[in-house]
Amino acid sequence: MKKLQTKHFSIIVTVTSYLYILLFVYSGISKLLDYETFTVQLAQSPLLSAYAGIIAPAVIGLELVLALLLIPKNTRLIGLYASLFLMVAFTIYIYLILNYSDFVPCSCGGIIEKMNWTEHMIFNIAFVILALIAIVLSEKEKHTSKRTVLLKTSLPSLLAAGVVVGLFLSSEHIIKKENNFIRRFGQHPIRDEKAFDLGVNSYYFAGMFDGQIYLGNLTAPLVLTSIDTALTRVETVKIELDDEKHSFRFIQLQVKSPHFYLFDGTVPVIYRGLLSDSLAHTISADDCYFSQLQVIDSVKLAFRAQSSQSKTQVLGLLHLEQHPKVTLFESLLEKQVDGMFDTDGRLLQDEETGELIYIYTYRNQFLIMNQDLSLLRKLHTIDNISQARVQVYTFSDGRHKMNAPPLKVNKTSVVHRQVLFNVSNLMGRFESRELWTKTSVIDLYRTDQQEYLGSLYVNDRGKNKLSGMLATDNYLFVLCGSEIVRYRFAQALMQDFAAGEAEKPEIE
Repeated sequence: MKKLQTKHFSIIVTVTSYLYILLFVYSGISKLLDYETFTVQLAQSPLLSAYAGIIAPAVIGLELVLALLLIPKNTRLIGLYASLFLMVAFTIYIYLILNYSDFVPCSCGGIIEKMNWTEHMIFNIAFVILALIAIVLSEKEKHTSKRTVLLKTSLPSLLAAGVVVGLFLSSEHIIKKENNFIRRFGQHPIRDEKAFDLGVNSYYFAGMFDGQIYLGNLTAPLVLTSIDTALTRVETVKIELDDEKHSFRFIQLQVKSPHFYLFDGTVPVIYRGLLSDSLAHTISADDCYFSQLQVIDSVKLAFRAQSSQSKTQVLGLLHLEQHPKVTLFESLLEKQVDGMFDTDGRLLQDEETGELIYIYTYRNQFLIMNQDLSLLRKLHTIDNISQARVQVYTFSDGRHKMNAPPLKVNKTSVVHRQVLFNVSNLMGRFESRELWTKTSVIDLYRTDQQEYLGSLYVNDRGKNKLSGMLATDNYLFVLCGSEIVRYRFAQALMQDFAAGEAEKPEIE
């Protein structure tokens, strides 16, 4: 009877070992044959993103080594303990995904990938139970005490749980605070809802007020176009100037309720008119030249210009009711190469907080300032281009010329409720090059602290890529070619605006 029982125990242990061998060989080889996809999927994990480059080969190698350990009888028990460790780690990983993640990627191989996460967890638990049964029967055959068996099975289980939770907490900190250029794309953060063909591809966003999106047109600079957020009704207004004697080069429009502003920094004139009227009055003449302008309020405007003393780009304030009207802030934009091309960027304002943002074009940094241009914070994007890669020739008269095409880091940006939407020009680690040719990648950052929130794709419209953005509480509007497209934000993304939270509550 005892021999028969031992024989049955041996069969159970052998069958369990072979099931594990089949699982590990199949799973490991599947991952190995499609290694790039496995690594990319693992990089999207909200738990292990920062360690994808290490964990991907480690998991494959461990699975194949364990399959070898489970074949000979003399190493089978060691293999079962190690298998228990790995399977508990996988189970804890899925538990954290299901309970502490805003999105659930897949990083499995073969037919296992077809399971949903709940089914996958049940599958793993079943294999954990099989490993425990096989270990108990093997130890019983060796006359190991029950207390020792309990201790020996508990240790790898606790160690596995500790390793996975530790990696999760560490990875979250690295990805959000000290990112090494690994992007995370949530599940359907935006939904393509509606598109409207404007007819020409020369439009740009001028602003938004009272449910109306305002557009300027590069080919018709004195026409202000508005379209409702439902993208159903378009209206145009031909702007009249109270003084038409100026020879403009590049007129731009900007809407700041209840006014619209019209300006061309190469001519030191700024016009302002009411949105309810078509006449624009001169509010500033011969005060300053500028290359960018951001309206703060009806009498206060921030601008970027070239300093006549340092011949570098500077930020400044134009206050229409103060004397002197113009104040320059020479130290805000940091020179790295020439102080001109290397400080190029985009001046924005968060309409909700009033804060001004300047994001550099050729380096991974953006500045947060108050309305008096006092620097509040220096934050950075997740790429590693901290020094502008521009080659510049400076003429004796102070003029600057590019010697070679620069490495552009940030294309275009918009800010809404302390969330910066930035279209990146650089492909991150573990990303699909093919996907990059068909989409624009938008990275999201907090502006009140150093925190990366995640990324999303916006598909090209035919051969046209995203050229402009405007964000509201519920929608992202983009310009692609001649179309304006409305995308609805997922609920998880909208929570970033309302509460400033990037993730679910921490594990207790």
